[in-house]
Amino acid sequence: MQQFEGFLTDRGSKYAVSGGPVASRDEALSFIKTLKRKKKYAKATHNTWAALLPEGPVKNDDGEGGAGAIILRMLEREGLEKHIIVVTRWYGGTHLGGDRFRRVQDSVRHYLENAENLAKAD
Repeated sequence: MQQFEGFLTDRGSKYAVSGGPVASRDEALSFIKTLKRKKKYAKATHNTWAALLPEGPVKNDDGEGGAGAIILRMLEREGLEKHIIVVTRWYGGTHLGGDRFRRVQDSVRHYLENAENLAKAD
């Protein structure tokens, strides 16, 4: 599991992005469970995620409507299969409106640019 914290804040909301290899929906759910073992992630406002898997794409908005689809589209564009990306947000008290989707994109971009050993499909 690779994690990046403290790289993005917006009007009090703080973001983190995590990811790693997964080969099935069960492994993706296990990844989320492992992430939430850390108290701060369990208490986060949203842990949105997506993964491109052999059985098909999976995603979860975790209350941040549409965020999972954004992550999924970015994974598809990169051709990054069998890998989960989780964008975590701790709400800071100010609604971000549409900017929250830009912050999800910024978080995924940060992960794609900084994570190691990303095996992309040919």
